[in-house]
Amino acid sequence: MGFLDTLLGRTKPVKPDLDQLFGLPSAALTLQAATNYRPTGLGSVCFRRAEGRAFDDVESDITTLLAAGNGPKVEARDDSYGYTWLVSHHEPDDTAGLVTDLHAVNSSLQDTGFGPQLLCSLVSFTDDKDNRLALVYLYKRGTFYPFAPLPGEQRDSGTELKIKALLTNDLRVEQDLSRWFPVWGAPGL
Repeated sequence: MGFLDTLLGRTKPVKPDLDQLFGLPSAALTLQAATNYRPTGLGSVCFRRAEGRAFDDVESDITTLLAAGNGPKVEARDDSYGYTWLVSHHEPDDTAGLVTDLHAVNSSLQDTGFGPQLLCSLVSFTDDKDNRLALVYLYKRGTFYPFAPLPGEQRDSGTELKIKALLTNDLRVEQDLSRWFPVWGAPGL
């Protein structure tokens, strides 16, 4: 960072810290203890598919690795925005296993040079009234934020802010609320 960058308000981008994902099991316990939200066993990694055989091989290797043996069900889905979501299905009480899968996907893409293709990862939760919640990890920021969708592409901002305050000791929560992007129709949510 140079003097001009400081003067013009430019900041150095935060490096992704994929180990932050391992805070999710603790956050899930906090959510269960303090609210009615419990894990669904679904999580996903969102990325922009790159053209070429190298990327296809990496994606195939990841899917094969995760589904090996008695591994969880893994599926790839494309959304209407042109992103691909790799969705992992676990038992609801296996948040640690789900997080390990999400970390493996992110690490594999990052380690093979496709880190810039990564957008976010999410783990989904639900409550007794079938309200949905996702804890979203922003790859390029190294932070989390809660996303509580309502019908009709609306958000439950009150719940999101409540969850933010609740999880500040468990996760590195994104403080810039303008970065809390909605992930409408995200597979696994």
